[in-house]
Amino acid sequence: MFAPLVVSLRKWLGSREFNKLRGQAIKLHSQVITDVCNRFNVDRTTRQQLIRKARDNGKTLGLLA
Repeated sequence: MFAPLVVSLRKWLGSREFNKLRGQAIKLHSQVITDVCNRFNVDRTTRQQLIRKARDNGKTLGLLA
């Protein structure tokens, strides 16, 4: 779904800058998940599963193309 946009962005920015930006976005998203889990006292295992689910959804949507 998002793969063409992601590929175009990678070409426009260059692989190095794209990977840097993508890493920052992944870090930020994982931190948001962690913050929500901490707020609602969600255990560590469930938090890890949510982060993995976010990664898998990103692959499915083409965000990690």
